[in-house]
Amino acid sequence: MKPTKLYCDLFGHNYRMTKKVTNHVKEYTCKCCKKQVTTSSTGRLIELTEKRQEINSALERIYNNRMMRLQQKMISSSIY
Repeated sequence: MKPTKLYCDLFGHNYRMTKKVTNHVKEYTCKCCKKQVTTSSTGRLIELTEKRQEINSALERIYNNRMMRLQQKMISSSIY
């Protein structure tokens, strides 16, 4: 067993946020064992599988497009 895996088994993971997908969805990586997790629809941490990475990427793209549209709308409404 790797020492970092043993540390995480004994003391728990030391997660650091690695990506902010939206205001409510984030991705985290354990500093010790490099395990990756993301937030679920209920706000709990769940394993970041390939499928969830695809979902997060699509969600991030939709979120960013929406934020850009809202910004443009605010800018155009403040001009008039």
